Amino acid sequence: MNSPTSRRDWFRRAALLSAGGAWATTLGHRSVASAAVRNQTWETSTQKALTWLSRTQSSRGHWNTQVYPTAMAALAGTAMIGNGSTTTQGPYAKEIARTADYLISKSRDNGLIGDPKTDQRYTYGHGFAMLFLSQVLGEEGLLDRRRELVDVLSRAVEFSGNAQTAAGGWGYVSAAEGNDFDEGSTTITQVQGLRGCRNAGIPVSGDVIDRAKKYIYECKNKDGGISYSSRQRGTSRPAITAAALAALYNAGDYDSQHVPEMLAYTKKELHGISDGARAFGHWHYTYLYYSQVVYRQGDELWRPFRERLYDRIASQQRPDGYWEGQIHPVYVTACNLIMLQLDYGYLPIYQR
Repeated sequence: MNSPTSRRDWFRRAALLSAGGAWATTLGHRSVASAAVRNQTWETSTQKALTWLSRTQSSRGHWNTQVYPTAMAALAGTAMIGNGSTTTQGPYAKEIARTADYLISKSRDNGLIGDPKTDQRYTYGHGFAMLFLSQVLGEEGLLDRRRELVDVLSRAVEFSGNAQTAAGGWGYVSAAEGNDFDEGSTTITQVQGLRGCRNAGIPVSGDVIDRAKKYIYECKNKDGGISYSSRQRGTSRPAITAAALAALYNAGDYDSQHVPEMLAYTKKELHGISDGARAFGHWHYTYLYYSQVVYRQGDELWRPFRERLYDRIASQQRPDGYWEGQIHPVYVTACNLIMLQLDYGYLPIYQR
């Protein structure tokens, strides 16, 4: 049976459909109240980017990228769910179903979603795949695929638990293969993926999450920022701090002594959306997570920030609908789309 969130979403969609055929309108099937306060430029940019992702997906459900194929597919699929489609409903249902089937096919006997022979940093793909598939599971209407999803995600959760380091984090590969190395960005990917699974009804060990939270706390510096790794303490990293804060919110931590200090640090370093990525690099990764942090604070802080963020994103879009940047256009486009659709409220993991 679907979760209460899924049922609420179904009734919301049904109401919108009865009010005027939402699938056929330019507003799609998101709430009219949300769309009313959005700039049309952002809407146009979003639709162009979704069209580009749809057009460039292979018939097998992946995108022809030479780097991080599992992570790319999961992020692109998540961006499409962000517009409100599911595997069975909406303008991107076919693409989402293909992505789900592709990622299901990448599940290995030990629970890893991905291919360690072709991906030297497979925990990224594993974490993003857990996140995407957990969002699919909540709305999946086909019984056979639902059973597959439960099986794949149950084993994926077990793999993540086994891959966790002694310090409570994760590295680019499992703890056993990576000599117990861990670092912040992969840790955050696992935490969000695990939280998505737990929200979808997949059992997740509380001890695994508690150890991950402790890992983040122990990587915090006096300025409120998070350092790169438990082994490589040093200068605070704005990007990792934003991601860690978003992950803590997902884990239900809003009030610990660490969160206000981390929030103050990220606001100081990132809220101005300065030109150029400065020393922290990976602009799209940074704001993928920092936008989640700001959105959780409420509209008073979110809407002025959203205007600056979305205007910047839209102004940098290529005529064909994609964006260029680090890693790959599929990665940058998926990150930008997730940000642009954040307050549509269709992805449970990002909801307030």
